[in-house]
Amino acid sequence: QVKLVESGGGLVQPGGSLRLTCVASRDVSRYLEMAWYRQGPGNEREFVASTYWTGGSTRYADVVKGRFTVTRDFAKNTMYLQMNNLKPEDTGVYYCNLHTNWGQGTQVTVSS
Repeated sequence: QVKLVESGGGLVQPGGSLRLTCVASRDVSRYLEMAWYRQGPGNEREFVASTYWTGGSTRYADVVKGRFTVTRDFAKNTMYLQMNNLKPEDTGVYYCNLHTNWGQGTQVTVSS
């Protein structure tokens, strides 16, 4: 079992930026992939972005390509999500995922 803790959410205006952080409680180098998901109001949880722990290759949902960037710090067992040009439809709770482990989520609200 790995504990995941997200932070960095908040209220931002459309066009603004936020950086989310996910910290794992222990070494996660044996896992293949770490991901961000989100759940908007009235919606199901959906995939946002992921990074392969070794090698660092990434995947993105089409709706965030070109605006979001996922990175990881191997030494700190930490994953980041840089979100630029935020839109109201990006509003939701953002969750960190590692295999069957989930964080508690961090709220992102994009509104003027």
